[in-house]
Amino acid sequence: MIDVTLANFQTEVLEASLATPVLVDFWAPWCGPCKVLGPILEKVEQAYGGRFKLVKVNTEEEQQLAGYFQIRSIPTCILFVGGQPVDGFMGALPEGQIKAFLDRHIPSEDELEARAEVNEALQAAASGDTDAAVRRLREALARDPDNDDARYDLVRLLVELGQLEEASAALAPALGKLPLPLRFEALQHWIAALEFARHDPRGQWPLDKFDELIAANRRDFETRFAKARVLIARGEWTAAMDELAEIIMRDKKWADEAPRKTYVALLELLTPPAREAAAGAPKSGAGLEIAGHTAAAQDPQAELVSRYRRKLSMALN
Repeated sequence: MIDVTLANFQTEVLEASLATPVLVDFWAPWCGPCKVLGPILEKVEQAYGGRFKLVKVNTEEEQQLAGYFQIRSIPTCILFVGGQPVDGFMGALPEGQIKAFLDRHIPSEDELEARAEVNEALQAAASGDTDAAVRRLREALARDPDNDDARYDLVRLLVELGQLEEASAALAPALGKLPLPLRFEALQHWIAALEFARHDPRGQWPLDKFDELIAANRRDFETRFAKARVLIARGEWTAAMDELAEIIMRDKKWADEAPRKTYVALLELLTPPAREAAAGAPKSGAGLEIAGHTAAAQDPQAELVSRYRRKLSMALN
């Protein structure tokens, strides 16, 4: 447990919560219930073995912080995750209720171990050891079958390795989710395009052959869609989206909106992952900005996605 002030709130709470949840206890020396709650929080912090971090803000000395978070009654506790306040409670709750509150937001030990395996897998993949990456991701899923990050990373890696049957098998459990998460639907569309290019005779056509047919009939959506799938299989995703947009502009409902759904899938696959917060000063839900940092410039990948989102919007209007 540490004391937090305006000077170190940025580092000890906002930035620290990007890696580990931070529980902020707003208290005052004259507050009787605060004196009851404090030891309980410290006991729980020890029991959770580093799964969250406890800090305290003396509202008598840090009135600006208390004002930012609209603290009206003490003790008040606010939990920060990923640089944002996600939940809180007021009053000196008993130990059991505090643990129940934390368990709604803090990963279990098994989940933490699975996340560590996923991180190790991503590092292995980045270094070129794809066999180790696949093995670790499978181990993470075996430990926690509901770990969507591990499943997504495993399926995506298997697709990139060309192991489409294994990728489809690993993806199958996620396809039963309702509603279906967009990132899993995106993987499904990607696999479908690769399967098309692998098994359909048109998958071996040169692009010129597609273009000749399209020039003869610009509403030959079947050929346009086949061309887009071949482009996806070749890794030319922006060219594929350009072709899909041509269909969408002419007939938004064609083939049960398959072009639009495929376009959205590509946007999802191109979108940089949001698991790690961008560098720069995070801002709390209460609008707190401590150190006067300016927003980091948008990276080229995010700019590309933004541009093609606008293009889709124009095609749909």
